[in-house]
Amino acid sequence: MIGGGKGGADFDPKGKSDAEIRRFCVSFMRELSRHIGADTDVPAGDIGVGGREIGYLFGAYRRERNKFEGVLTGKGLDWGGSLIRPEATGYGLVYYVGHMLEYAGAGSYAGKRVAISGSGNVAQYAALKCIELGATVVSLSDSKGALVAVDDGHVTVEDIEAIMDIKVKRQALADYTPKGKLQYIEGARPWLHVGAVDIALPCATQNEVSQEEAQGLVANGTRFIAEGSNMGSTLEAIEVFETERRAKAGAAIWYAPGKAANCGGVAVSGLEMSQNSQRLAWTREEVDQKLKDIMKNAFDLGIKTAKDYVESAEGELPSLVAGSNIAGFVKVAQAMNEHGDWW
Repeated sequence: MIGGGKGGADFDPKGKSDAEIRRFCVSFMRELSRHIGADTDVPAGDIGVGGREIGYLFGAYRRERNKFEGVLTGKGLDWGGSLIRPEATGYGLVYYVGHMLEYAGAGSYAGKRVAISGSGNVAQYAALKCIELGATVVSLSDSKGALVAVDDGHVTVEDIEAIMDIKVKRQALADYTPKGKLQYIEGARPWLHVGAVDIALPCATQNEVSQEEAQGLVANGTRFIAEGSNMGSTLEAIEVFETERRAKAGAAIWYAPGKAANCGGVAVSGLEMSQNSQRLAWTREEVDQKLKDIMKNAFDLGIKTAKDYVESAEGELPSLVAGSNIAGFVKVAQAMNEHGDWW
């Protein structure tokens, strides 16, 4: 079983050389290595931590502990990494929303307009998977502004690949010159600039959808919003979504919290740990299928728990917020009881 925790450092990698970043990673792991292990705590990357940093951290751990083990996830494929791990959070998010579409009777992704925030790992792969499934992606963003489609424009695979290249160099989205009908809006998030969209996927950072932006999405007819980022919506925004869900039943906007919708990254970290323990590597198809199964189970569990614990009106979509929160709490509480932590 995998628990959860967050930690990090106040080191800002922007503007730093590879050598400076490597020295920081080595110093950080020199202390952290005393507290982690393949069967103790297994860190994974998050904001500002990619394959380069995981490599520096893993190398430092190996030197400090004289062990080659699955102590970090997101590793390189030649030294214990898993296929689909970089794509997992974005892909998993899209798979989860696919179950929302199906449950609500809204069909598939084909022809849907999708607004996405962020331009890092999660946003990139969510956008690519949406395009693969027939949707039209109309935005990306970063901390300095948003890239938004105008007229009949849309984000293309070529746009995303080019943005991947500039983000590896830690450059801003403003440095990208789009070839199609895309407009860069400095200092903005996409939600109030994308017009009518079917699906909104916050994939940048915490509290990136405000109450005003939630109201704007509702007013523009958005039907589904799911977080690829952790706690992407403010509490006030969530209340807007939940109030609409209760008031408008099956025609309302339906919100999925990050703890359920973005669990694909953690899930494939678990699959990477399993492969490390077994000293083998699964194919891309095997990992992708396991990810799909995990996202379906997460969705189904949220639905079932919401129905079991939350009263709802006829035709009302189940609360994925309540269902996911309660399901997580019940699982932990039951395990603690069985371990004798409370009785």
